[in-house]
Amino acid sequence: MPNRLAAVAALALAAALASCTPTTTPATTTTTTAQHAEGPAADTTTGAGTPLSDAINSIPTAAEHRTGYTRDAFHLWIDADHNGCNTRQEVLIAQAVTAPTVGPRCSLTGGSWRSYYDDTTVTSAHQLDIDHVVPLAEAWDSGAWTWTADRRERYANDLAGGRSLIAVTAHANRSKGDDDPAEWMPPAADAQCTYAADWVRMKLRWNLTADTAEKTALARIAASCSTTTVAYTPAS
Repeated sequence: MPNRLAAVAALALAAALASCTPTTTPATTTTTTAQHAEGPAADTTTGAGTPLSDAINSIPTAAEHRTGYTRDAFHLWIDADHNGCNTRQEVLIAQAVTAPTVGPRCSLTGGSWRSYYDDTTVTSAHQLDIDHVVPLAEAWDSGAWTWTADRRERYANDLAGGRSLIAVTAHANRSKGDDDPAEWMPPAADAQCTYAADWVRMKLRWNLTADTAEKTALARIAASCSTTTVAYTPAS
């Protein structure tokens, strides 16, 4: 009888201890993947970036081909996402230092922008041009003359390539015209390395060529840009 009572007591004690043991819930780990953003739109880059001088060397070298060029070959300022704002307006909204008010038909009032080419602050969207870092004529010369109309349209409205389109003062844009870096560079001293990297990024992103004078000029600039790298996503 004593042995039976001891067994019953032991079972009761075990049950009591079990009821006091906390239940452990497996930990849930949340992983956040950072998105690379550069310029007016998010852009998933290839690698961590190539030194500017090496990126320049990777651009294929070829003579320019201007025959047949017309600006109308590139369909400009489309509303690709059908949100009521065309490419020009999307760039202005994305690159504003102080956000403008967006009104009917994507009209913009107020806001401010920094034109990095000439280090100038602008407070009216009407005073800004949207510059193709690699101009349309230069793109044509460098390979776009072989493209379909659809690919040229995508190039002209490229919001996904980092700083492919830049809001700058009308004066800076028009002084540049269709020139490449052998003929024109931004007047602001702190813009040189950024502009060279932006130019090379677009050449690589769209698989465009560069002529010898252009690559020589870029290499000369890169000599003073030892910490500048280039990362890009190839255009589809």
